Amino acid sequence: MLEDDFCDILRKAKRGNGLDDATLAGRTGLSGEAIAAWSAGTSLPAEDEARELARVLGLDPGKLADRAAERAYPVARLPADVRHHAQAPHPSNGYIFHLEDARTAALIDPAGIPANLLRAIAEGPYALRYILITHKHADHCDATADIARAFPDAQIVMHRADVAAIGALAHKALPVIDGDELPFGEDASIRMLHTPGHTDGSSCFLFRSSAFTGDTLFAGSVGGVFGEVSGYADILRSVREKIFRLDDDTVLLPGHGPPTTVRAEKAHNPFF
Repeated sequence: MLEDDFCDILRKAKRGNGLDDATLAGRTGLSGEAIAAWSAGTSLPAEDEARELARVLGLDPGKLADRAAERAYPVARLPADVRHHAQAPHPSNGYIFHLEDARTAALIDPAGIPANLLRAIAEGPYALRYILITHKHADHCDATADIARAFPDAQIVMHRADVAAIGALAHKALPVIDGDELPFGEDASIRMLHTPGHTDGSSCFLFRSSAFTGDTLFAGSVGGVFGEVSGYADILRSVREKIFRLDDDTVLLPGHGPPTTVRAEKAHNPFF
């Protein structure tokens, strides 16, 4: 199931463009009551209505019409060197990826019930080399202290703009910047891409043909905008200039919803 329905996309685009229902109705010639119902998810627009919304909101008309018609959306398989775990009680995704030895590993976004995360790590069993945090929201980092305590040799990696969210551990976090590469095994590395917009410090981590996108990009949508100095234009720019410049076959592993690929998002994501 995709993270965002049509109503989520519509609300994000309205908010990003600073348009309320009345203004959008005036610019599109569509009914304000209908727009409110579409925004609430109680009904869906016809194809011509979706295309008119897209024209005013700066979305792709054909792609938005596809979402309104609830046409099938392509998703990707989890790569062989990546394991996914749910982060109960949060509705967020956590991931562990590993080297060929199936032991040396990195954890993406330590959040939720710590015992569940420790169990996922023990199932390897994995020697944790990195704790990588995509952004500051609690559903992506509220178990950092517990995981760091269990794996004191694991390096915490988080952008400095968001690092205050992990409290006293902030001073131990590696202060990476856009494009920095972290050594991982003898012939591999992890590259950090700074992708502001969802938060000011939002980051993606690229390992071989997998990119962990946090809440910057979902299958068929983008994250909400909660940055203090970055905004809607920034999150769109982050996707276009950082994520969409990766190889088309790169598997994108979001913080919510199913995996996708760069190729699928270029072809189907209505924000682009």
